[in-house]
Amino acid sequence: MKKPIIAITSDSLLEPSPIINLNLADFAPRNCKEAIITAGGIPLILPFPPDISMAEEFAEVHVNLFDGLILPGGPDVDPTLYGEEPIPELGGTAYQRDAYEIALVKAAVKAGKAVFGICRGLQLANVAFGGSLYQDLKAQNPNVRLKHSQIAYGAHPTHHVEFTVGSQLEKILGSTTSYVNSRHHQAVKEAAPNLKITAYAEDGIVEALESVEDNIVLVQWHPENMWQIQKEQLKLFEDLVKRASKED
Repeated sequence: MKKPIIAITSDSLLEPSPIINLNLADFAPRNCKEAIITAGGIPLILPFPPDISMAEEFAEVHVNLFDGLILPGGPDVDPTLYGEEPIPELGGTAYQRDAYEIALVKAAVKAGKAVFGICRGLQLANVAFGGSLYQDLKAQNPNVRLKHSQIAYGAHPTHHVEFTVGSQLEKILGSTTSYVNSRHHQAVKEAAPNLKITAYAEDGIVEALESVEDNIVLVQWHPENMWQIQKEQLKLFEDLVKRASKED
């Protein structure tokens, strides 16, 4: 059987490099690429255009190249995309990447392609379909009690999440809870109309969104950093490959 092609959107290096060909180089997480290969897919890394006027054009071309899409972690999502001005606690943003990924995830859903979002990817997809974010949890959510931006080694889990009974995530991971890593200071405020909240942290922070109808699974943690140690996290990539293959 033909292996499905799984696209990963890229980030861009902003720091100067002594290697001239690495200045502003596009890149994607290696662990994400390796998880796709281990799960039975073929990874493809997609660069974003330098000008937002090209976002739709790039998305229209790129959507025909893959069967499944991963929106990985990265910088904060530009708050003007959900109708807010930036607060002082906002981190770095990449407006060109935002515009491209919004166009791409919309094109992917329209084409019936499988989508998996990780951390920023969850946040970006939520904004793309009409949701909003906390620009900074500490500044904007007084109910936060957990450390959502861990200092511990990135592959180590630091807090638990609880899944909705009957959700895709419960079916994928085979449990109603999971012990996950956490590396974010932003989070979902209002979920997009087509997305259902299917996991929370103990303090009420949204940890997952999904849409069976739109072939979307989104998580707030980083399974690409955990799957080699926490073997069950590979199931999320295996599920994406299965959905991209249109297997029952």
